[in-house]
Amino acid sequence: MYNFERYNVCIMAYGQTGSGKSYTMLGPRSEERSGLPSGADEDSGIIPRAAEELFRLISENPSRSPKVDVSIVEIYNNNIFDLLAKDSSAVMSGVKCQAVTTQEGRSEAAKLTCRAVTSAVEFVGLIHRAVHLRVQHPTLVHKNSSRSHLVVTATLTTASSLDSTALQSSQSSAPVDSADRAGQLLARLQLVDLAGSECAAVSGVTGLALKETSFINRSLAALADVLGALSEHCDHIPYRNSKLTHLLQDSIGGDAKLLMILCVSPGQKHMAETLQGLKFGARARQVERRPSRRRPPSSQMRKPGMGLVW
Repeated sequence: MYNFERYNVCIMAYGQTGSGKSYTMLGPRSEERSGLPSGADEDSGIIPRAAEELFRLISENPSRSPKVDVSIVEIYNNNIFDLLAKDSSAVMSGVKCQAVTTQEGRSEAAKLTCRAVTSAVEFVGLIHRAVHLRVQHPTLVHKNSSRSHLVVTATLTTASSLDSTALQSSQSSAPVDSADRAGQLLARLQLVDLAGSECAAVSGVTGLALKETSFINRSLAALADVLGALSEHCDHIPYRNSKLTHLLQDSIGGDAKLLMILCVSPGQKHMAETLQGLKFGARARQVERRPSRRRPPSSQMRKPGMGLVW
């Protein structure tokens, strides 16, 4: 699913409020476990499992161990808040960031706090602290309803294996990526726990919570529009209609690898939301990855054991 060949990867959970998205991505709530999470176990969610597997695979190639930087944000009411820059006393103000497109064409949040991690324990420890700062409000459907989208980004940077061939490549007609010229290879893994789609009449929200519901549903609709445009091969993809899709632009569409996990409720009373979720999943399945336009890595990276795949 993931490798060092400069593909961006995104794994996200979608579904209605209370359908198990956070449990799927994060595992049991932290207060139900003793101490800080120490890696993956049988009850772990996808994020701690991904961290454990990432560093296991990195350890198999110590000569090319990459630097791993982690950022964690929540998108609340269509604003991006840096959870690693918030402290326990911050309520909803936090540190607000803007989604920007860099000169290299990458979408990211400006002036975002990034923490270097060297193990799955450090990675999951950051998640543990950040999740406690995420906005939550009780509803009739879910007593711990997350009112924001959680986006965990791991950026991998490693010394390029192309240093010895960069000069030859520059003299040929083959293009050389800017990352290659800088002697770096860059890949991004984004793990996303989306806020739940919600029917206000069912959840019973009013006031601020109703405003939150409106922003959540609009951002999820924007995500559906992006997936729809990608599946129909439209010339224009409306990434910038929402901070969520703008921030995830590099991991949705193009030659990026996207895995969508659809969470649904088995309850009869939630049938309408379940059908809506299934329609969303069907649209996501129609999206096809484009062939990679990046220059293939050198033969040195193709040797057995040099690819990071899971």
